[in-house]
Amino acid sequence: MARTMSSRLVDSLCTTDALADLFADASVLQAMLDVEAALAGAAAASGAIPDEAARVISGACRAEDFDAVAIAQEARESGTPVIPLVEALTARVASASPEHAQHVHWGATSQDVSDSAMVLLLRRARPSLARDHSRLARGLRELSDRHADAVMLGRTLLQPATPITFGLKVAGWFAAISRAWARLDRAWEAALVLQFGGASGTRAAAGGHAAAMASAMSSALGLQDGPPWHTDRDRLGALVSACGLYTAALGKVARDISLLMQHEVAEAAEPGGGSSTMPHKRNPAKCAAVLAGATRMPGLVASFLSGMLQEHERSLGGWHAEWPTIAASVQTTGAAVAALADAVAGLSVDPARMRANVGSTRGVIFAERAVMLLTPHVGRDVAQALVAEAVRACAEPGVTFGQALERIPAVSAVLSPAVLREIDRPENYIGQADALRSASLAGPAGDEKE
Repeated sequence: MARTMSSRLVDSLCTTDALADLFADASVLQAMLDVEAALAGAAAASGAIPDEAARVISGACRAEDFDAVAIAQEARESGTPVIPLVEALTARVASASPEHAQHVHWGATSQDVSDSAMVLLLRRARPSLARDHSRLARGLRELSDRHADAVMLGRTLLQPATPITFGLKVAGWFAAISRAWARLDRAWEAALVLQFGGASGTRAAAGGHAAAMASAMSSALGLQDGPPWHTDRDRLGALVSACGLYTAALGKVARDISLLMQHEVAEAAEPGGGSSTMPHKRNPAKCAAVLAGATRMPGLVASFLSGMLQEHERSLGGWHAEWPTIAASVQTTGAAVAALADAVAGLSVDPARMRANVGSTRGVIFAERAVMLLTPHVGRDVAQALVAEAVRACAEPGVTFGQALERIPAVSAVLSPAVLREIDRPENYIGQADALRSASLAGPAGDEKE
């Protein structure tokens, strides 16, 4: 059994079990070996090496037969884990069939293997994130439909504003996350391209077999064929950047939920986690995991983009820095979407508390509505002055905004008692909330279409 390295405790909030396994030593080793096996198979299919050589090489490409710790240690001397891996693979093939050891890694360079292996891991990671995104999107849509008419305070600059519905709020979450996922999904698809260029990106070592080998390798690995991209990191940069945007959209939702969960607000709550010292607490644990990811991602994006300034045909240090950044980006994004999907699935919502918080303002949040009603009668400047007078009167205990307005002769002269009695009824001042909710749930906005 190969020795492996792990950091599950350190990374516990930054990955999922499935993604941790995918980017663990055994899986990464196997991805590199899968590329070597595909390379040998493609070389044999094109007639570049004997079929028997490909069979022996492929048979030797089992991760459990290699020492990941030793390869990692030797990588610090060679600058890449591929070189010690190829040496170890060559030795294994030589022990079984000495005449075929010369055909290991035929026509390729170390970066071909490392890049293709990472892209292969990306292809394998994609379904995990897609499942959690689908679960989250479904949960948000159902939550919005269930609370389409639940009136609540809008909050701007962290202060009470005009009312909205919780259904509209959730639909806004859904729309932003859906747009971000559409970008990420396109970037993911575009990044799944085989790397096979040889020393300088000309495939010279593969000779006349090069095109056939590239086609066969991409088919075997389930990747797209294309020209070498040793120093063209734009597709991976777009993927990492899209992970950053998507995780930020998730983080916005987690921030909102955690604020709604505060005791003073108490309008919604995720299942939560306990405290080590205070038994009464219900901490927003899932939101914490999402926000941890959203906090981490900008640095990862910046790190990757900084490394895109790569020299000539093969870079020194740029692509060497990418593996941890890409792996961390994907795992961070996966952990965030899984945590938010769990939070939304278990979210409890209290429409009565939402309504009570609207009422706690004693109607002053409808000052804008009063200005709009008064302006046709007295002009905007006078209307604003009258409303400001009413708002000041609400500082008196027990006085509601409607009552304060009714006490002002210039207001009661133009607005009927019926209008003033209903002025703080939130259902009468939510505008196009339901139409906008439906539009937000319809899918990514037109500006995101190709």
